[in-house]
Amino acid sequence: QVQLVESGGGLVQAGGSLRLSCTASGRTFSSYHMGWFRQVPGKEREFVAAITRSGGAKFYDDSVKGRFTISREDAKNTVYLQMNSLRPEDTAVYYCAADRGLTVLPSRTTGRYDYWGQGTQITVSS
Repeated sequence: QVQLVESGGGLVQAGGSLRLSCTASGRTFSSYHMGWFRQVPGKEREFVAAITRSGGAKFYDDSVKGRFTISREDAKNTVYLQMNSLRPEDTAVYYCAADRGLTVLPSRTTGRYDYWGQGTQITVSS
């Protein structure tokens, strides 16, 4: 069992930056692909970014490419999402998720992730 706890959410003006952190319990963090998703009320949870268990490959949704950066620090059991040039449409609850890494690459679909954090709210004002 893995527990994920996100932090770093909040209110920011358009054009600003935030960094989200997600810390995992357990000793097998390095074996998981990690992902970030977001959700707004009335819509499905959508893929934002993912990183392989090795950290060697990163994937982004086109809507955040060039503005967001995912990274991981296995010594701290933590994955990060650096968000720059934030836009009002980035407003959502952001979730981190862990994929047990049974495949080579992480998925962009929620169903492939085994563990989820509780979410953290990001609000970008215009």
